[in-house]
Amino acid sequence: MFARYRTQGFIINKINQGLYDRRFIIYTYDFGKLEILAKSERKINSKLRAGLELFYLSEIEFIQGKTYKILTDAVLIESFQNIRNQLDRLEIAFKISEILDRFLDLEQKDRKIWNLLSKTFNRLNNLKLLEIKNSLEIKNWQLEIIYYYFLWNFLAFLGYQPELYYCSICQNKLVPEKLYFSCADGGIVCNQCLEKINSPKVEAIDPETVKVLRFILREKWEVVKRLEIKEKNKENLKSISNYYVSELQSHF
Repeated sequence: MFARYRTQGFIINKINQGLYDRRFIIYTYDFGKLEILAKSERKINSKLRAGLELFYLSEIEFIQGKTYKILTDAVLIESFQNIRNQLDRLEIAFKISEILDRFLDLEQKDRKIWNLLSKTFNRLNNLKLLEIKNSLEIKNWQLEIIYYYFLWNFLAFLGYQPELYYCSICQNKLVPEKLYFSCADGGIVCNQCLEKINSPKVEAIDPETVKVLRFILREKWEVVKRLEIKEKNKENLKSISNYYVSELQSHF
């Protein structure tokens, strides 16, 4: 008889397999990231379907098969309806799930990541957007900062926290001048060391953006969400984040 395992998990990806089956990527409380096969899940009368939509939090049961873990039960705990019904929230949920799936190995449990993911989905679902002159730009930023808070803390938990206080090359304390972000060198590089950078792929980073990153990695969410960030620094944070993720992904 096969041993049965039960745990809670966030559904972060699904892949069709064969005519009726699906494979699901689920980040679980007890086992970390799992890849699980749900047999006949795509049939209309499948009893599993009710608990297996993307971004659901569900209680799942599975057994270990010869090739895959086989899902035997899925019970919905939380559907995060606001995420599913609003495109801007849904887009961020997809970005988070892609980061999780890309950077996490299978079956590496990490309670800090679980707690961060759980809080992030609740924030994304429950955030009451400020109505400020019906500004779409302001509303979008309220959601985007949730993503950046997740992203940088997630990468830090994995051991990829960049150096933000001292030049990664000369080790001198950073001063507010021309600064550069170098993934190859592990963080910020001062202007004097620009020619010593180990890679041609670098991004200019504004000193104020450095302060934002320090806040994100040092402070609790309740403090970070109140930050007033200039538009140029929002764009710089986006550029640095995309660059860092892209460079890290190239090594996976």
